Amino acid sequence: MGEIEDGEADHITTDVQGQKCALVCECTAPESVSRKDNLPFLNAVLKNPVCKLYRFPTSDNKWMRIREQMSESILSFHIPKELISLQIKEDLCRNQELKELGELSPHWDNLRKNVLTHCDQMVNMYQDILTELSKETGSSFKSSSSKGEKTLEFVPINLHLQRMHVHSPHLKDALYDVITVGAPAAHFQGFKNGGLRKLLHRFETERRNTGYQFIYYSPENTAKAKEVLSNISQLQPLIATHADLLLNSASQHSPESLKNSLKMLSEKTELFVHAFKDQLVRSALLALYTARPGGVLKKPPSPKNSTEESSSQDPPPPMRRQDSIPHHSDYDEEEWDRVWAHVGKSLNCIIAMVDRLIERDGSGEGDDGSGKDGEKGPSLGDSAITHPQEDWYEQLYPLILTLKDCMGEVVNRAKQSLTFVLLQELAYSLPQCLMLTLRRDVVFSQALAGLVCGFIIKLHTSLYDPGFLEQLHTVGLIVQYEGLLSTYSEEIGMLEDMAVGISDLKKVAFKITEATSNDVLPVITGRREHYVVEVKLPGRMFESLPLQIKEGQLLHVYPVLFNVGINEQQTLAERFGDVSLQESINQENFELLKEYYTVFMEKMPPDYISHFQEQNDLKGLLENLHQNIQAKKRKNVEIMWLAATICRKLNGIRFTCCKSAKDRTSMSVTLEQCSILRDEHQLHKDFFIRALDCMRREGCRIENVLKNIKCRKYAFNMLQLMAFPKYYRPPEGTYGKADT
Repeated sequence: MGEIEDGEADHITTDVQGQKCALVCECTAPESVSRKDNLPFLNAVLKNPVCKLYRFPTSDNKWMRIREQMSESILSFHIPKELISLQIKEDLCRNQELKELGELSPHWDNLRKNVLTHCDQMVNMYQDILTELSKETGSSFKSSSSKGEKTLEFVPINLHLQRMHVHSPHLKDALYDVITVGAPAAHFQGFKNGGLRKLLHRFETERRNTGYQFIYYSPENTAKAKEVLSNISQLQPLIATHADLLLNSASQHSPESLKNSLKMLSEKTELFVHAFKDQLVRSALLALYTARPGGVLKKPPSPKNSTEESSSQDPPPPMRRQDSIPHHSDYDEEEWDRVWAHVGKSLNCIIAMVDRLIERDGSGEGDDGSGKDGEKGPSLGDSAITHPQEDWYEQLYPLILTLKDCMGEVVNRAKQSLTFVLLQELAYSLPQCLMLTLRRDVVFSQALAGLVCGFIIKLHTSLYDPGFLEQLHTVGLIVQYEGLLSTYSEEIGMLEDMAVGISDLKKVAFKITEATSNDVLPVITGRREHYVVEVKLPGRMFESLPLQIKEGQLLHVYPVLFNVGINEQQTLAERFGDVSLQESINQENFELLKEYYTVFMEKMPPDYISHFQEQNDLKGLLENLHQNIQAKKRKNVEIMWLAATICRKLNGIRFTCCKSAKDRTSMSVTLEQCSILRDEHQLHKDFFIRALDCMRREGCRIENVLKNIKCRKYAFNMLQLMAFPKYYRPPEGTYGKADT
């Protein structure tokens, strides 16, 4: 191709016959163009950059310089390995809890054994996959040709950062980032029976109509059970720690330290008590009681979720006190209330004792033995008599011991009953239930790897933007996915997988911490219902953050997906098939985007909002997007452009996805880059098509094709080109049946 010495050109030509472009040159040292990219923080997650330099004329015949860069991310493998390790740990813990469920009647015990057998097999499978991934020590890229490999199914396909750095004579330098990645989908498992959206709906419908031998718990109830179990595992050790700190303060005879320790203990204990004030726990306790040997109900209880009506096919269980707990003559319903109420009473007793100790220490007078709120505590607290000579530690120790004992009783009962709820979910349909879990884990892992990469890049580029940082901790971050999948054949299943995987990203929160070593790779904690990604920053970067973020506030993301199929299969779907999946996804996600916009307008300062409104009327863009979604126009690519524009105006993260992020994604990304140059940087109108062809012919995206299939050809045939919307067609000579 025509080289440009030192990245510059004196004239602009396009040699069509020779398929050369004199608008572009190679850049072997991308960091020399912008020192921002030379930070260890960014280089720790990006590698193998490919860079191209361009020079295009503006509408007033001046010149703009563009640097296009494409980089791989080592997070492609790092995040799946972190996630699989957590899921193995979670599943091993669940299996142990199932084993500790206690004695069950023969029917339920056989179900438990069957569940444990299958769950152990799943854990072994996850461990094998983790072992294989651990061997990929030097890998940072999964090619499109590897999307069907089982050992790599948790790894995102063709994940890259696509960056355009514009140096314009009219405006200050600008960066435009898009994360390109193959649609998160379970390619190895296939799409013969559809994707997650359809499979999950079918699974829940069948579970709802289950027979006598199972108890139906809705997805909301199952999720609630997992949440309470997680709260138990987090709060119990915290309370024990704060109780020990309280005793330590007592042994030091420090009133101020005693007050602070008591405050922390009270807060955590109140959270602990509140976690069990739920109808599901009471219902699960009775269900477990009836599953014990000798405990029989004519029909197992079917708890009703507060947000949904009970199934019309099933007769309602016997009601008592207008709840869903059936009556059993040998079961004491009030016993559970007494058990967890003892925790609160024990705390009141400790509060009363601390008040006495501090009061006597300050005034030397006795007390009346009453609690803080005028209520008498348990007998142990009433019988404790305080003398000035006695040790505070000795006075508080028996009360702390009582609190821990009461907590232990609550934890034991609650863990067993809620584990029984999870047993129902697993026991209904083995191995289908576990295979669905595997499929969802695979899709989520691919989606999460891309999200973490995008979050870190966005944080890096906006680290010194106070408005963005305030938006980050006040409102959260919008994450917009542009899908190019058709609603025909197997791509329907891919889109169904992708929709669920992106929606599941709502379960993810980010936390920024200060790096204590050179290792700045993110760390994941949590469980399937809630993950926290810890992003580490070097000290000088961490210090620039707002106080709320430095103190560990969780930062939330709001993922939205808009899909418009553009290939020949979408033509078939629009003429002979069904496009309702695409229509429903776009409508659902428009509502989510509108909700984010509403919160953004309510919480952000007026001066910050006015800055956005001066650039473009966000409300008008949203209305335009809604009209285009409602119009149901064929291959309405205006939807994608509007959604992308709104995302950029809202400081969001942009993703572009097709089946393998190679061909259709390349057409979309290059079109977006040239459109930005035209609309934001005054690219000369006569050179729009030339710039577009140049980027597609000689730019980073053709290098992406080469990396994936070892050939410089976009995988389009003539039939596909005829079906493409205008501007999505590659330049002549760059396409052919290079890949399927």
